[in-house]
Amino acid sequence: MANMMDIKVERNVAIPMRDGTVLRADIFRPEPEGNYPALLTRTPYNKAMGNLAYGWLQPIRPASEGYVVVVQDVRGRFESDGKFHPFHQEIDDGFDTVEWCARQPWSNGRVGMYGISYLGATQWLAAASQAPNLQCIFPGLTGSDYYDGWTYRGGAFELGFNLTWAALLLGLPEVPRLGLEAAEMQAAMGALAPVAGNPFPALNHLPIADAPPFANAKVANYYREWLDHPTRDEYWEPVTIERAHPRIHTPAYNLGGWYDLFIRGTLRNYSGMKANGATAVAREGQKLIVGPWSHGATLTAMVGSRVFGASSQVLLEDLHMRWFDRWLKDRDTGIDAEPAVRVFTKGVNRWGKYSDWPPPAAKPTRCYLHSNGSAATVHGDGVLSTEGPGAERPDNFVYDPLNPCPTVGGALFPYPLEVPPGPFDQEEVERRPDVLCYTTAPLDRDIQVTGTVDVTLWVTSSAPDTDFTAKLVDVFPDGTAINLTDGIIRARYRGGFERGEPLQAGVPAEVRIDLAGTSNVFEKGHRIRLEVSSSNFPRFDRNTNTGANIATDRDIQLAVNTVFHDERRPSWMTLPVVGES
Repeated sequence: MANMMDIKVERNVAIPMRDGTVLRADIFRPEPEGNYPALLTRTPYNKAMGNLAYGWLQPIRPASEGYVVVVQDVRGRFESDGKFHPFHQEIDDGFDTVEWCARQPWSNGRVGMYGISYLGATQWLAAASQAPNLQCIFPGLTGSDYYDGWTYRGGAFELGFNLTWAALLLGLPEVPRLGLEAAEMQAAMGALAPVAGNPFPALNHLPIADAPPFANAKVANYYREWLDHPTRDEYWEPVTIERAHPRIHTPAYNLGGWYDLFIRGTLRNYSGMKANGATAVAREGQKLIVGPWSHGATLTAMVGSRVFGASSQVLLEDLHMRWFDRWLKDRDTGIDAEPAVRVFTKGVNRWGKYSDWPPPAAKPTRCYLHSNGSAATVHGDGVLSTEGPGAERPDNFVYDPLNPCPTVGGALFPYPLEVPPGPFDQEEVERRPDVLCYTTAPLDRDIQVTGTVDVTLWVTSSAPDTDFTAKLVDVFPDGTAINLTDGIIRARYRGGFERGEPLQAGVPAEVRIDLAGTSNVFEKGHRIRLEVSSSNFPRFDRNTNTGANIATDRDIQLAVNTVFHDERRPSWMTLPVVGES
């Protein structure tokens, strides 16, 4: 650790934006006068809230080591003026704030950014703005696409996250600044507050656009805005980071968790920038670290029901400082010499180091679905193997939107509290008749799976639209079935998210489900399982199966869904097999 300096703190410093709106920041800077690099973090969660605002890097340490730390409330939040418009405002405001920092008398013109979740989004959006003085970023637990991977996933609305996030973290503290009369304000607060204690009345409400917490149209109006744009249209185009990678010049240390809801974005930001960044420095200056963590939970050895041990812990504050010292102070911290990718491998609970993601040694291996038409439940005849299918009967199940398959763990937001993120036994799920289970024989050796995972299914439905879900599971010798990663596809978007296309009755269609990625050793004696169903609630909204706009649909119907796995219509899961462990 460097020699520590005394620091001074300035509160609510005004930072003007190009349109005249004033945003305010707390500034922590070394007491000795001088020109220092700046570290900027921009939050919607109240800069006065300590850990929630700062993430893993508290301002005191970098400020005492020769950085000026700027912690800003974003537009329309807490001490900053203006109206809050998630994501879209952060491009110009990010640019303006970065360049303001670079022009200050205490600045040497070099700026870095840090923070997790939405604070990671503000980094990528500032980078997409091509702010010239933004030298590096350290985005944690954040997305790469604010349509597919934040608000929606595979075309399905991330209901559990969006509703609780918009109601509790965004909407509730925003009510006092909406200009409501006293009675109207009390009613708005009274509609939002119950979500903290019991969110299920709101989550279960149909249609979801009329959810009671947002009965007042002025409250969190962005929630309805998201529902008004269920396809990838012009609304989402400006805030799609993946499409911005070719113009971003910023090195990034990408931090993710296997059970974080934004893990796919973390992986895609790394690989997208590695392949398409604007400059050689940006492409070569990408790092990736992924632990067994959930959203915000990186300082605990236990996630969900599994204990990953002390080895899963990382000194994230030190990692941040080494990164910033490298890019903002030109110090040789050894970080350049480290492998580009470091990921935690579950099963054996150890870290692996790789030159890239997916690991070059990972061999995409197809595991085909088999059955004689009775794969429903864990007691069915579903088999998973590398052998191609023959003349096999398809599997059918009934999906009822009023009795959806429940969310049990996974890559989730920490709310609602009753549905925690992480690895859990899937016994409850696998007893359901609307869950197909395909399982390998007990393994005769350890098999390491590290990389991206996806599932391809040939399907039909009695409905014009329905969902298909997939989940990769590690089955222990005693039958415990631990979830590793999962995904969903709304069938109408099987050809792309730009527009919906109904299913045709009786006509098989191919759908692909992106399961993001994982790193796990399936140990000898374990089995590999794939679950297929049509719902994962309340993580995702329920498909009403009518083909109508789901956000406003007041009707529902049952769907008889079919999965084929024969010679003409094979279905499979692709696993990235590294080899024997």
